[in-house]
Amino acid sequence: MATWVPGRLSPGDSILTAWSYSFILVAMKVAVSVPDRVFEEAEEIAKRLRLPRSRVYARALEEFVKKHRGKSVRDALDAVYGNVSSGLDPLLTDLQAHALREKW
Repeated sequence: MATWVPGRLSPGDSILTAWSYSFILVAMKVAVSVPDRVFEEAEEIAKRLRLPRSRVYARALEEFVKKHRGKSVRDALDAVYGNVSSGLDPLLTDLQAHALREKW
């Protein structure tokens, strides 16, 4: 592995290497407690996918954040429209059924 000096790449470093260095510079380092079972499963996944452990955890956290990002918007919409029927008006249902019976 090339020795890295901040702000300078070694000859022969790839664009991916340059991106990796910039990613490392902007990434936040955290310490978390994970149940043993989850840790072991994550280790197996990292090995199978040939990804660094930190990338596996970062992807999992990205998916979690993405899943819950719109939750407050969804909750607000549910509060407004939660009691409103989503069914069709009975007259429209009858008209649709009638149209389907007609020969085209």
